[in-house]
Amino acid sequence: MDAIPSYLDRAHLGPWEVFLEQVDRVAPHLGDLGYWIETLKHPKRILIVDIPVKMDDGSIRHFEGYRVHHNTSRGPGKGGVRYHQDVTLSEVMALAGWMTIKNAVIGLPFGGAKGGVRVDPRTLTRGELERLTRRYTSEIGVLIGPDKDIPAPDVNTNEQIMAWMMDTYSINQGRTVMGVVTGKPVSLGGSLGRREATGRGVFIVGRSAACKLGLDLAGARVAIQGYGNVGATAARCFAATGAKIVALQDVTGSIHAGDGIDLDALQRWLDGGGALGRFPGATAIANEDFWTVEADILVPAALEGQIDRHNARDIKARLVLEGANGPTTPEADDILTSRGVTLVPDVLTNAGGVTVSYFEWVQDFSSFFWTEQEINERLERILSEAFESVWKAAQEHRVTLRTAAYLLACRRVLEARQLRGIYP
Repeated sequence: MDAIPSYLDRAHLGPWEVFLEQVDRVAPHLGDLGYWIETLKHPKRILIVDIPVKMDDGSIRHFEGYRVHHNTSRGPGKGGVRYHQDVTLSEVMALAGWMTIKNAVIGLPFGGAKGGVRVDPRTLTRGELERLTRRYTSEIGVLIGPDKDIPAPDVNTNEQIMAWMMDTYSINQGRTVMGVVTGKPVSLGGSLGRREATGRGVFIVGRSAACKLGLDLAGARVAIQGYGNVGATAARCFAATGAKIVALQDVTGSIHAGDGIDLDALQRWLDGGGALGRFPGATAIANEDFWTVEADILVPAALEGQIDRHNARDIKARLVLEGANGPTTPEADDILTSRGVTLVPDVLTNAGGVTVSYFEWVQDFSSFFWTEQEINERLERILSEAFESVWKAAQEHRVTLRTAAYLLACRRVLEARQLRGIYP
């Protein structure tokens, strides 16, 4: 059966090809459930929308938007919305697929979905950004809803974007529907701890992995690619244990400090309008040299495809924690494994965000909200238990942690598919 849809370029499949290869790698371990594996290779539905926006100068610009439901066998779709000038359908398909796996591996009652708009939000005014968001929300309104598909923040989207999305959907429904999106401001039904949840989850999973490896976090050297919400939160969590953040990279450049970067001084620099790549408290290095830094833990927390066959052999870290979605290509996976590097996959490492999004969704339905301590305790329990299950499966089947995570997740998704059957 051909898993390549006609609307993609067979010669350049992009991120979707990575997802397909990851699914194929787990197929031999699925037993009778392998009968249903093609389910994972075909997104359930795809919506491509045109988003006309009236710009501040009176002109009309058109933007391309997507919303993909990969699989909803285990519950409504769940996944973020990203605004980026390089967003493609292949990317959004892969991200939706990874959300299916992510939700299943940690046991959340959701399927996988994702959305995106091809736009550089830095080029828009606040008014233009709001109009784009509201029109995009209206266009995908046929797919989203608190019991159908619940968007959340992703690259270049935030609490304000979610507030506009919730308001737009609510206006079209004629009632306030707080549970249609997560990652909202707390004053609009958002959850305490949601903003820091993904970065905190990277740390929780990383701490568990370090314990298995006998790696003491006190004094451990950590390099983080991407210093947005996820990377910055993870950095602070690691630093609080005594780890040294020795290298950072974002779109403005890369910096290194062997004795550790002063995160408080860096934040003051950033708050004052300075660029990370020009922070005077560290040494600027070439972006390609970031991957060769002497570190014990590496956290890619930017975009997909960052670790590939060209730099995987240069990485010196013992432990790689995928804070971003899809940052490592399958070929690089194999190189790291052959070199004895332990990699904890994105579908587990960065699952803190969707876990607390689940908490937010539950709180919105019940109109009863939890304390931040309760949320962090529940997050810790869910991620720690999920890591132990993945680690155990990896040892039992003698596979990588990624394949083990896919094994657990695919079994859960395909069992649900099998039990539900095909209608009619």
